[in-house]
Amino acid sequence: MSVKVSPSILAADFANLSLECSKIDKSNADWFHLDVMDGLFVPNISFGMPVVKTIRQLTKKPLDVHLMIVEPEKYITEFINLGSDIITVHIEATNNLNQIINKIHESSLKAGIAINPETPISELKEYIKKVDLICLMGVNPGFAGQKFIESTKERLKELKQLIISSESTALIEVDGGVNKDNFQDLKSNGADVLVAGSYIFNSPDYNIAVSYTHLTLPTNREV
Repeated sequence: MSVKVSPSILAADFANLSLECSKIDKSNADWFHLDVMDGLFVPNISFGMPVVKTIRQLTKKPLDVHLMIVEPEKYITEFINLGSDIITVHIEATNNLNQIINKIHESSLKAGIAINPETPISELKEYIKKVDLICLMGVNPGFAGQKFIESTKERLKELKQLIISSESTALIEVDGGVNKDNFQDLKSNGADVLVAGSYIFNSPDYNIAVSYTHLTLPTNREV
């Protein structure tokens, strides 16, 4: 099964951001994954609008903007205007999901919902047919380089069944802890998009890492 690969810029070398983005832009990566953190919804601050604006100028690939912020409805217009292609907000961060989804769609962008490891998949039922993407967190959000939570695989299966039973067209994106040891299982269990940060940016050749993640390998082959 073919999947999209969305390298997480959070794991890049920000002292050489332009060079890092150039490498990803020239690679076979499908999207750029941008984690915007406010230090409130998650215990870390990453980057904000100026960095998103800069990255938009460095690539024509789709910007997969993941807002890990409280009250994201206050900032949706700004992120639309910055040139985002996909805007994902956390189901745990707002009581105005329908308003946010509608606003994103009114601008002809794709809308996504992210869901944390402890939040029941069933909470997505109301929105599953309204969004283009579900971002299933494989780690507790807030920091790059965390170990993948193995129970995410069962949650992925549950989410896939919800999408099928609801006749939703939403893609499933898995974000956090994706690496050479688990990407094959994630694909086989229904992932459509894989967000990989440390795995790609710690690799000697980004394009080889991206291309390898795209591959569908025999199940009896060691990864």
